[in-house]
Amino acid sequence: MNQKKIIIAIDGYSSSGKSTLAKAISKKLKYKYIDTGAMYRAIALLAIREKIFNSNLWNVQNFIHILKHINLKFKWNKKLNTTDIYLNEENIQSEIRSLKVTKKVSFIAQIPEIREKLTIMQRNIGKYKGIVMDGRDIGNYVFPKSELKIFMKGSIEVRSYRRYEDLKKKGENISYEEVKKNIIYRDLMDTSRKISPLKKSVDSIEINNTFMSIEKQLNLIFQLIKKNHHNI
Repeated sequence: MNQKKIIIAIDGYSSSGKSTLAKAISKKLKYKYIDTGAMYRAIALLAIREKIFNSNLWNVQNFIHILKHINLKFKWNKKLNTTDIYLNEENIQSEIRSLKVTKKVSFIAQIPEIREKLTIMQRNIGKYKGIVMDGRDIGNYVFPKSELKIFMKGSIEVRSYRRYEDLKKKGENISYEEVKKNIIYRDLMDTSRKISPLKKSVDSIEINNTFMSIEKQLNLIFQLIKKNHHNI
C-alpha cells in the first residue's frame, strides 16, 4: 500500500494537552514526533546554565553567539517509548520540564534570532514529512502547508491543574495558584509577541479538550485523516 505521508501540526495554549495528543498520533501512525516546546526549553536551560539571566544587562548578541555552536537532536528512548531531546549529545529531557526552565521559556521564545534558528531546524526535520509537530506557530508559520492543522485549547483551570499534577509528580514544591499564574502569564506572552504569536489559523480544526478524553480526541483526529487522506 502506498503510504502518502503528511505533516500534522498541533498548536495551542500552554498545557492544553498538545504533546499528549501528538505523541498518541505519532505512535499510531508510526510518525516522528517533534516537540518544538522542548527545543525552546532546551535553549532556556542553556541560557540558565550560561548564567545569562544573572546579569541585568541581558545581552542577546552574546547569547546568539553561543547558539551558533549548539546541536539539538531528538532520539528515541526505547525504555520509555518516548522521544528525548539532546543538547550537544547530552540527554536533557528530565531537566527541561523543571519550574526554573518553565519560568524562562516564554521570554526565550520572544527573541527573533532564537525563533529563526529553531524554525530552520524544524523545517529541516519536516522535509520528508511523516511527522507530528506541536508548538505555538507550526500551522501558521513553520509549516503553513501542513496537511492537517489542529488548534488546542482548554479552560485555564483544567490546564493549570494538569501542569500542577505533572510538577507535583516530579517532586516540585509548588502551589496550584503559582502554576495558574505562570500559565496566565505564558498565555499573554504567547498571544502578544510580535513574531509568529499563538493564533488559530483559518484552516485549523479547533479542539477544546476541557471535558474531552484523549480517546475521543484521537477518534476525532483519525476521522479527519480518513476523510481527507484515505491512503494514510
